[in-house]
Formats: sequence, C-alpha cells, structure tokens
Amino acid sequence: MNRCVESILAQDIDDIEVILVDDGSSDGSSGKCDLWAETDSRIKVIHKENGGLSDARNTGIINARGEYITFVDSDDFLSAGTYCGVMRDMLDNPDCDIVEFPVCRIYKGGKCDSIHFPKKVYDNIEDYWLSAKAYLHTYAWNKIYKRRLFDDVRFPVGKIFEDVCTYPLLLRKVSKVLMSEAGQYNYCYNENGITATDDGSGLEILVDEHWRIYNVLSVKADRKRDYYMHILDMQIAVCRFTGKSPVIDGIKVSLCGLSLRHVIKALILNVFGIRVVCRVFVRRLFVV
Repeated sequence: MNRCVESILAQDIDDIEVILVDDGSSDGSSGKCDLWAETDSRIKVIHKENGGLSDARNTGIINARGEYITFVDSDDFLSAGTYCGVMRDMLDNPDCDIVEFPVCRIYKGGKCDSIHFPKKVYDNIEDYWLSAKAYLHTYAWNKIYKRRLFDDVRFPVGKIFEDVCTYPLLLRKVSKVLMSEAGQYNYCYNENGITATDDGSGLEILVDEHWRIYNVLSVKADRKRDYYMHILDMQIAVCRFTGKSPVIDGIKVSLCGLSLRHVIKALILNVFGIRVVCRVFVRRLFVV
C-alpha cells in the first residue's frame, strides 16, 4: 500500500484529491491510511465495512469532488509523471471524455509485459472497441474520466471482472476517447487474487457481458470477427472449468488473417458448429 500511495503523491500535480477507502481492512491498512492523511492535506480517508472492490470504488466516486476521476488499486503503482502527461493530453483535447494510457503487468519473479498505445483520438466508439481492441483492456485504472460520466453509473457490487460490466456503460455516454502514449500504470499480478483464483464463474460473467456487447454492435459480422474469436476463447475456457454447454451462437468465420490457433478453431467451428469446437478444445485434442 505504501508504494501505491507514494507513487500517487509523487505525481507532478498539486491540485489533486486522494481518497483512500479503507474497506474494512484487517491487515493494518486502516491505521496506515490515517497516518497518510496526517502527513498530506490532499488525502481524505473513508473507513467503511467490507463490501468488496466495486463497493470501495463506488464510495470513492460518491465522495469525489474533482472534475476528473481515476482509480488505483492498492497493490499497484504509477510511474513518475504519469498523471501530468495524461492530463496534459486530456486538456489539449477537451472534447475527449476518457483518456486511456499505457499499462505494465508485473508478475511474480519480475517478469512483465506492457500494453502501449499509439496516440489517437477515436470519435467512433465502435471503432475504438474493435480496432483498438478496447475489449482486451477494459480496466478501470489505466484511464482518466470526466467525473460526470459516473453521475448515474456505478460498479456492480458482488461481481468479479466488474470493469467489463461498467466500461461499456461509460462508453455509451462519451463522444470521444483519447489513447495516450504518456505515463504508465503498473499492475502487480496477485496469484492469490480474485481473478487468478476464479473457478469459471467469473469467466461466465465475462462471456455473458461480451456476448451481449457483440450482439448490439451495429457493424457486420466480418468486422467483429476478431472480437468473436476472443469471446470463443473465453467460452471454451468456461466449458472447460464448468462442464456447461456454450451459451454463444456459432457463426461462419472467415479464415483470412487469423492466427494459427484461431484458424484451427474456426475450421472446426465452420464445419461442425459451436458445441463441437468447444468439446474438441475442452478435451485438448489440439494443442495450439
């Protein structure tokens, strides 16, 4: 937690309100929050009963007073100068409602991988979702939002993978999204975290939500092909974890430009249908 708070306070922005939500912690974090508030007037602490990540974020949203809002999870931290650079991009593009910035995912042993974005403004949200593959990085924390987007939007309490349920609701309200090259959010993977220990029930939520989004997109199926294959991958994982039948429909998929692993899946899908392709890969008859 200390590294997280220190990285926020070290950002080159004085006009910032830092809300620390103590979600009924039992590991000493409550006292640490109060100590931080005593050392920096920009910090506000809210103590509450444990309600989970979504409830903690919602508490922060309700109590936020700034024009912009962002989120940082307590295990993670920001690279130096991140908010200064990202806010500069946002202020240079005042008609953008969300700015998304790079991510570094850090795993046990120091291994990491990064997601970087070429600087670009999207004024077509479906194009942003599909071309920029925003569906792969719906994270709440690598974005700065205009606060008004949350006037009637909250994170769903009690759900994991809550970000993918919430981000599309926010995108319905925006006119433009800016992808920025500035800064970096450092996500520290927790092997004992909720996402890592999911038994398949969380993936079911992901499949249901993404399938709903897929079906409301107005573009033709070919334009949504890569997105469909991403959903299919998750559907196969759900079948493997739970033993349940697939809930998404099978469609005919063009093979041109697909990766090898997706070509094999698409071939089986096109010839035999959704149930067979799920059955084949659940049983790991192909290794790709």
